[in-house]
Amino acid sequence: MPVLAMTLRGTIRSVATGMALSLLPTFCLPALAGETLDRVTKSGVLREVLVNDYPPFSFINENSEIAGFDIDLSQAFAAKLGVKLVSDSPDWSVIVAGHWKGRWDICICSMTPTAPRAQVFDFIAAYSQDPTVVVVNKDNDSIKSAADITGRKIGVGLGSSEQDYLERHFVSAEPGAKPVVYPFGDLTVVPYQGEDIAFLDLALGTGKRLDGVFTAYSTAKGRVEKDSRFKIVTGAHFFRTSSWVSVEKGVDPEWNAKVAQVIEDLKKDGTIRRISLKWLGYDSTPADEATTTTSSQ
Repeated sequence: MPVLAMTLRGTIRSVATGMALSLLPTFCLPALAGETLDRVTKSGVLREVLVNDYPPFSFINENSEIAGFDIDLSQAFAAKLGVKLVSDSPDWSVIVAGHWKGRWDICICSMTPTAPRAQVFDFIAAYSQDPTVVVVNKDNDSIKSAADITGRKIGVGLGSSEQDYLERHFVSAEPGAKPVVYPFGDLTVVPYQGEDIAFLDLALGTGKRLDGVFTAYSTAKGRVEKDSRFKIVTGAHFFRTSSWVSVEKGVDPEWNAKVAQVIEDLKKDGTIRRISLKWLGYDSTPADEATTTTSSQ
């Protein structure tokens, strides 16, 4: 009997221990976060990637500091998470190539969803919407409409959605996007690693190196206001771009959900609107991502 009693007690103890352990994941152990969310939470650091030559979204200011719409939004995002923001500014071609392999956690960097980019990025939420325009020298009266850029030399950011558009192979990856319209004929597309150089070439005079620069309205607006040599062609209507928060594709669904939640909170509390008014002078926040389009306006 003593031996049997000990055996029964041991069996009961083993069963009870097993039941307790089986309950731990549900009632005692914390839920494991995904790879990126776990890294950001544990390290207390958010590693953001953006460009530094795209005013007013991100640029180097007079104090040699990175500033702009995107950096303010990134800082607000990091503050919501309670972590420190670390920004990196590689070439745009490096950013949009994707396959970051954990080097960066997020891109709040004015990236427009396109079909090729959607192969390597998850686009989480739109935070700004902007028409595209052509900028010319102030004395240029030959370009008055979108059709007038036909046969011209037009500068554009290398690897940008604007370059895809001028080269007629822009395919949007936005929800509900309409077919893209190209209201111009063949032209010479001149890609630049940064828009600063494109505008320097345009400043040399019409036709010397460029006839115009094709870019987002908010970027063009700031440059024209600061440099009287340029003007925006108000009669040339092209397509509307949207800037989305993006992350590496398929890496961490929990991180994607957290990013979406934080961006939604920043919209609801008016943060994104305030940042937009500060840097653009108007509210560029999309009212509804699902209705965002990239068709000709």
